[in-house]
Amino acid sequence: MTGHGSGGRGRRKKFLTAEQKYELWTALVRGDATQRQLADRWGVDRTTVAKVAQVAKHGALSALEASKPGRPGTVDPRDQQLRELQDEIARLTEAVKEQAIELAVLRGKQRGAW
Repeated sequence: MTGHGSGGRGRRKKFLTAEQKYELWTALVRGDATQRQLADRWGVDRTTVAKVAQVAKHGALSALEASKPGRPGTVDPRDQQLRELQDEIARLTEAVKEQAIELAVLRGKQRGAW
């Protein structure tokens, strides 16, 4: 975990464009590299790589669900809302996990300083 995240000496937060996220995701799907290797290559945290993969999966599943034969692009608004809420729950769950990790790291540093 050293050198990653915002636990003190972590790297600055880097924002990837949609195209960069797609390239990162396709490299991950093809098995070109591990999440750690891709994080290092792109200069982001491993949680960013995991989040990109999660969002890409949800987006792909949503698009595939919407492309039913005989019904061009029609999606029941309730299904769409449900999918959006599930995505939001997943996003917030990941945010809580990241904050819990950061809090544990900070508490560990505080204990070591005493």
